[in-house]
Amino acid sequence: MKSPVLLCALLLAGGAAAAAPADRFDVAFTADDLPAHGSLPPGMTRVGIAQAHVDTLKAHGVPEAWGFVNAVSLGTEPAGAQALEVWRRAGYRLGNHAYSHMGLSRGAPSLEAWEADVTANEPTLEKYMAGHDWHVLRFPFLDAAGSGERHDGALAWLKGRGYRIADVTLGFDDWAYTDTYARCVAKGDQAAIDGMKASYYRRVDQQIARTKAMSQRVYGRMIPQVLLTHMGGWSAVTLPDVMKRLDAAGAHYVTLDKVQADAAYRVPSPRAGDGAMIERRAQDAGIDLAGLPVVEPVGDMDKVCR
Repeated sequence: MKSPVLLCALLLAGGAAAAAPADRFDVAFTADDLPAHGSLPPGMTRVGIAQAHVDTLKAHGVPEAWGFVNAVSLGTEPAGAQALEVWRRAGYRLGNHAYSHMGLSRGAPSLEAWEADVTANEPTLEKYMAGHDWHVLRFPFLDAAGSGERHDGALAWLKGRGYRIADVTLGFDDWAYTDTYARCVAKGDQAAIDGMKASYYRRVDQQIARTKAMSQRVYGRMIPQVLLTHMGGWSAVTLPDVMKRLDAAGAHYVTLDKVQADAAYRVPSPRAGDGAMIERRAQDAGIDLAGLPVVEPVGDMDKVCR
């Protein structure tokens, strides 16, 4: 049995290590495709998925989370409205992800059609965010049409309607596993699920390491991060372990406003909003990202559990 003095010293040392400024970085949590991302695995519900996300975020002390809505799901998912209510009862926020998840350059026949898709989402946001500002947009597919006339027209239109853009700096491609996970659950293939989880968690660790290295190379420091996840079955079951990995890496959860107040988020770009922000800044500035930690590919998830 350790002496009280030694135990106290160990606790103090552990606390100091956990709070070391060099290791900590701010993270704003965001989730796309509310209320229903991807196929629903047997035995899960949309309300249960939403509650699982909320429970995990609360357990990790996340003070604010933004969920970006595709309201078209409310017409196809009977429990979609209840899932949004779970999110809002937790005090978390909702923003615009376009009504039908229409990409600005893929899927939208015109800028006007894309604007109409964004506008069609607004009554739902007004309803569930009554009394609170919901004018935050996440481009579907992170597709802001690159640069040029359509991109510039969209940003000018969004600014005129009072929107700001929720950029992304960190994500783990959770969306790529969602439908495969539902198939594997339906088949009862636990070995495939275990293999997917092992690969996914390796990739989470690799992506955290790569993001830290990219940030240092591009900005000379670890900038505050905006994490992107999706409101699906796969994310619900893996988020607890993902958050543990983020905690161990030094994540400290804050509001989106605090993250976006950092100077890195105010650097102008001809492709603002398009793709992930750190990579975009590297391309704009001609910064070579060669030699940084790599992330193993997702692999062909379409072949798993067929």
